[in-house]
Amino acid sequence: MMRLSYEPVTVHTAHPFVIARGGASEYARVRVRVADRDGVEGMGEAAPSPFYGETAQTVVAALEKLRPVVEAAEVWALEDLEHALFRALRGNAAARMAISAAMHDLVGKRLGVPLYRLWGLTPAAAPPSSFTIAIAPTAEELVQRVEQAAAYPVLKVKLGTDRDDEIVRTVRGAAPGKVIRVDANAAWTPKQALATIERLARYGVEFVEQPLPPEDLAGLRFVRQRSALPIIADESCVTAADIPRLAGAVDGINIKLAKCGGFREAHRMIATARSHGMRVMMGCMIETSLGITAAAHLAPLLDDADLDGAALLADDPHVGATIEGGRIAIPDAPGLGVRLRGA
Repeated sequence: MMRLSYEPVTVHTAHPFVIARGGASEYARVRVRVADRDGVEGMGEAAPSPFYGETAQTVVAALEKLRPVVEAAEVWALEDLEHALFRALRGNAAARMAISAAMHDLVGKRLGVPLYRLWGLTPAAAPPSSFTIAIAPTAEELVQRVEQAAAYPVLKVKLGTDRDDEIVRTVRGAAPGKVIRVDANAAWTPKQALATIERLARYGVEFVEQPLPPEDLAGLRFVRQRSALPIIADESCVTAADIPRLAGAVDGINIKLAKCGGFREAHRMIATARSHGMRVMMGCMIETSLGITAAAHLAPLLDDADLDGAALLADDPHVGATIEGGRIAIPDAPGLGVRLRGA
């Protein structure tokens, strides 16, 4: 019989993390542990987002509802477990992902191999991770944040304000040789998007993430057909089932484990996107190294990565994957390879 336990974790970003729809500097997360009858334990993290209807409180409620499914699970039957979790509770993806990560961590520890090796992947194939420059209150502070990110060759700049041109101009001026990607977090209309993208192209921006509201697929298709830059879907793409209808409307997708609900679903999303000729990116929420390391094990399958959630923290309680200088370093220890800081 499996044993499920969990505990709250509160973390803080070094700077307020502000995007088009708001921001914060304190984030409530939930650390989940699953142990088998031999005492081998796996860990996972739930990083709930109110945008998808989840909070730390809903995660705890979901974990209690899912407890019977976890405790009755066969340790090696990971695919069956994720199907059972989904049947028991639709939605609540962050809670289900925490269980998925913990179970995969446990299996990797039982086998004595890191997850990437379990999947036949090569860490050296991972693309560099971007580092996010959130919306800052002044141009001076924006420049300061860009300077603090000097070690990172790829920057993702948050837009969706009434001063987007100024933000990109300032970042490009402070980082003339870096790759710049932008993320509007669904803040623009199609007309705004096309006008802004035309100007962004002059600054050498690589691609634009989620320019329009998630449900506006016709608008995304309209923009993509006329855009000088590739369009990546984030909020519009939650699970693999969303990908076929996005074909032709965007150039790629941004997978986040906390919104798709499990490792198996993430693998399906990658395969489905590839079958439609799409670019594959993986992003994150504000997460500790426990959540980021789970995503990092999939990094060799990606074209682009934005796994800076833990690098943005001032008080990460875990030690795991790192992105120093943009290079994704995946632990070689069994399972996820994550430990508590100071342990």
